[in-house]
Amino acid sequence: MTVRAIVLSAAAAALAWGQPMTLPKIGIIDYFGLKKASRERVEKALEVKPGGPLPKSKGEIEGQIELVNLVTRAQLEAVCCENGDAILYVGILEKGGPVFEFHEPPSDETLRLPEPIVDTWNLFMEQVQNAVREGKAAEDLTNGHSLMQHAAARELQLRFPEMVDKNLPAIRDVLRKSVDETERAIAAYVISYATKKAQVVDDLQYAIQDPDDGVRNNAMRSLAGLAVLAKLKPESGLVISSTWFVEQMNSMTWSDRNKAAFALVSMTENRDPRTLGILKERALDSMVDMARWQHLPHALPGFILLARTAGWEEKRIQEAWAAGTHRAGVDEILKGFEAEAKKKKKN
Repeated sequence: MTVRAIVLSAAAAALAWGQPMTLPKIGIIDYFGLKKASRERVEKALEVKPGGPLPKSKGEIEGQIELVNLVTRAQLEAVCCENGDAILYVGILEKGGPVFEFHEPPSDETLRLPEPIVDTWNLFMEQVQNAVREGKAAEDLTNGHSLMQHAAARELQLRFPEMVDKNLPAIRDVLRKSVDETERAIAAYVISYATKKAQVVDDLQYAIQDPDDGVRNNAMRSLAGLAVLAKLKPESGLVISSTWFVEQMNSMTWSDRNKAAFALVSMTENRDPRTLGILKERALDSMVDMARWQHLPHALPGFILLARTAGWEEKRIQEAWAAGTHRAGVDEILKGFEAEAKKKKKN
């Protein structure tokens, strides 16, 4: 994962619904969570098609989709990019479907981050945009936090550890209690720079259930960095649970699913049976949805996770992906799971 996604997510949100003349046209429309409801009726309620502009009113279209039988909730999210065009993801929560629960919104209006942290963050975000434009947005996560390839952005990141160590209690309070979601999102990102990283794991796992998607996004980013360090240095004592990442695979927000899947790809490299078992039990449909998406960079994490739950060796996964046969592989895996279920039922 790269900080570039922060910028792309912001850009996608800024594809202001209602200003179609300023936007790229829709290149792809994909779905997740759509199992029992009529796809034909959902598509009719959506009103837009590939090649056309984004809907003028996001909320209005979501409301129309929610009138379709068996649909409890709908959520649209436009992200960048398929050959320069927008990708429109349509999230569906059906009656009885798995729900990812959030905390209640915090209510303390007095909590704010120290000004030096906010000022450094703002400068850093300017450099992130420069990094994206220059193609230097790659990250090194081996220290448990992000250090970017872009020199100016990296220099600003190197200021965070000292700031965080001096202000950790205040950052922790903002992350858990501040009414300002922007401040919470900054806190979720910078807290991973703490020298004693084991002390901030609980805070970040709490933030994964924040009601704001920007906060959740940065919390997952931070936890993914800590997971890299935990894998490289077991002696660090870091233990990053995969449970909440698996639960986020069922989120109504596309960016939650995307970031969770990327983190889980790294966390399942050792083929931990417990994690793979939870994935299969709690997020099978979500992995299948993702593996079938048309935009291949977004589909890859889901396919890797699904294939690992089916016991495929890494070489087989890579060969299927390279050959373009991964969608047939999804069907094969599902048939295998169905046969396995039937066999257990007979026994």
